[in-house]
Amino acid sequence: MGRSVWKGPFVDGYMLGKAEAARESGRNEIIKIWSRRSTILPQFVGLVFGVYNGKKFLPVQVTENMVGHKFGEFSPTRTFTGHTADKKAKRN
Repeated sequence: MGRSVWKGPFVDGYMLGKAEAARESGRNEIIKIWSRRSTILPQFVGLVFGVYNGKKFLPVQVTENMVGHKFGEFSPTRTFTGHTADKKAKRN
């Protein structure tokens, strides 16, 4: 079940401040965040966020199509290395 509409989108408070500071400075630096659960707002469009995936910060360039999604959707936590059965088939 999703979040109720009357509450509005969830965004950690520190992220709004960091995004505002980055906009005012005008520099294109990566904003490091740990909040994968936060919703992407229209104010974030054009900024680059480093979303933590448990091991490292993956850069995410926010575009208009991402508004309304969560940051965690664009920073995968697992790496798929392939199925073990595929190696047997290639050997024969």
